[in-house]
Amino acid sequence: MYDYIIAGAGSAGCVLANRLSADPDIRVCLIEAGPPDKSPFIHTPVGILALMRSKTLNWGYYTAPQPHMYDRQLFWPRGKTLGGSSSTNAMIYTRGHRWDYDHWAELGNRGWGYEDMLRYFRKAEHREAGGSDYHGTGGPLNVARLRSPNPISLAFVEAGVQAGYPRNDDFSGPEQEGVGLYEVTHKNGKRWSAAQAYLREAEQRPNLDIITNALVTRVLLNGKRVEGVEFLRDGTRQVVRASAEVILSGGAINSPQVLLLSGIGPGEELQRHGLEVKHELKGVGRNLQDHLDVLVVQRCTKPVTYGFGLDSLYRGPKGIYDFFVKKQGMFTTNGAEAGGFIRSSPDEPIPDLQFHLTAMCLDNHGLNTRLLFQHGYSLHVCELRPKSRGYISLNSADPTQAAHIQPNYLEAPEDLEKMVKAVKIARNVLAQPALKEYCGDEVFPGKQVQSDDEIREFVRRKADTIYHPVGTCKMGNDDMAVVDDRLRVHGLEGLRVVDASIMPTLVGGNTNAPTIAIGEKGAEMILEDRKRGSDTVPPAVAVAQ
Repeated sequence: MYDYIIAGAGSAGCVLANRLSADPDIRVCLIEAGPPDKSPFIHTPVGILALMRSKTLNWGYYTAPQPHMYDRQLFWPRGKTLGGSSSTNAMIYTRGHRWDYDHWAELGNRGWGYEDMLRYFRKAEHREAGGSDYHGTGGPLNVARLRSPNPISLAFVEAGVQAGYPRNDDFSGPEQEGVGLYEVTHKNGKRWSAAQAYLREAEQRPNLDIITNALVTRVLLNGKRVEGVEFLRDGTRQVVRASAEVILSGGAINSPQVLLLSGIGPGEELQRHGLEVKHELKGVGRNLQDHLDVLVVQRCTKPVTYGFGLDSLYRGPKGIYDFFVKKQGMFTTNGAEAGGFIRSSPDEPIPDLQFHLTAMCLDNHGLNTRLLFQHGYSLHVCELRPKSRGYISLNSADPTQAAHIQPNYLEAPEDLEKMVKAVKIARNVLAQPALKEYCGDEVFPGKQVQSDDEIREFVRRKADTIYHPVGTCKMGNDDMAVVDDRLRVHGLEGLRVVDASIMPTLVGGNTNAPTIAIGEKGAEMILEDRKRGSDTVPPAVAVAQ
């Protein structure tokens, strides 16, 4: 019998495991569907290319056909190992905009405004560049500057300034707007995932058990109280029980899927798959949001980018030497070194577009290997606060089958128009003098794509995820909310959700650092409730039973 069971060892789950087990009197069990994070591709930043293709470290999801994008089924990579997507992502440290969190508070979520959340960002962080009112030092999550930025990344920043955007060396400081090099979750040139930051310290504690290669299939309900979880490991179903709480930390896809498989969710959806409705909660799986991204890809006239060519015969061995001996060089690249946050028009009150610059020719997440064998660079641009909403549902009552993922990209017409603006702005930046010496032919969209209608067609055919799904167990008190502002599932005892799925709205930036901060705040609330001896029954809300 454990006090707490955490289902999912991703960015939030690792934080919870560390913070809860820091009290030796609390017994904690952390369950992860994937294997331990031992692969060298995880710890070598450039290994992100291999992780995209991994069958064991990546869930490798695909969406349902997208009705507004010619029924394309889009690849959704998600980390499946200790550390979750923090072990497989591009390691960018950004937090979103102050407005995002203040908006959560305005929606009725007490304690989730920017000033509230800043404390948890600072608590988590060890910023090598030093602490400030906005940054912490001494926290588990190491945040570093890039050691060996590519010349193209540096030229892009200059091009952004030439295009009229302010230079910004700290997107998580007083102002988000501008262009610059990203800070990254690295330490000594290597990836510093949530597992490295939080689990390495905790995994030897006798009161923390970590179970890997174990798929949580459902939570166990006794009336309206959750008492444990069932999981599948090595083909055998096993059960573990919790005296205090079960905490779902599987992310925006897996957490709602587990709830649905447990009979918790919209009754009609559960009955369609022959599942008993144990707790009607119609918001489970709804409110899915993601950043849709489009690439403007340019060939490079100089062999300075990371394409695979004859020069790789020299650069590869040098990169290995630099990485293992000097802790620097091309193998330390996070794949998206430079970027920024800009406004699509002067009328926008805060940045509504984000850049990521990759010093490679990319298409389809790098899975189109043909383009990798030439020198080039790719400018990602995404809309930060899309209006379109999708959902997660079940394809089957079989827990080993992937969930049904329907992000409904471009369902809102204004999202498409924003993406047209984004392509034009990206092209303008890439045309600036700072990049002139590198600028070859445009691969995508291609010089034949010029009119707004042609750009709309291009967006529908080529836009893709930038890996930030959130919102499917949203926090709030309306009839579509799944958790309250203490992350307790409405109407149930002993069950919380602590991960990116609780975000009521998508933040304007990368989601890893916010998810870690959610883990920090969630752990603190759990320990507060334990200390004062409160049960975990949320206050009465208008939820159908």
